[in-house]
Amino acid sequence: MEKNDALAALAALAQDSRLDIFRLLVEAGPGGLSAGRIGECLGLPSATLSFHLNQLRHAKLITFRRESRSLIYMAEYPVMNALLGYLTENCCAGAPAGAPLCETEIPCHPPCHPPCHPKEKEQV
Repeated sequence: MEKNDALAALAALAQDSRLDIFRLLVEAGPGGLSAGRIGECLGLPSATLSFHLNQLRHAKLITFRRESRSLIYMAEYPVMNALLGYLTENCCAGAPAGAPLCETEIPCHPPCHPPCHPKEKEQV
């Protein structure tokens, strides 16, 4: 995932209703939910819901398909996983699984300025 894509996704999720919508769609699974059902579940008026769904679509976090007269929205799991991967890509600089995440004395590669690990800050 590119930095600009990560920023767009994080910005879209940094709003209460959009985060609720996204979590609901993730929980719904690949079948998704109709816009009407999302609005019912979250108590959002249709105009507000439409705005938030468009923001999530613009960030590529959700997609939709048409079924008769309904729009069915689904979470884009590959994009969600790419965002999670982007955020954890350099955590622990490749330390083995089971190591305490991001609390080791493993230096950043390349070195960070300012230091990114609490113990490195103490040594400065």
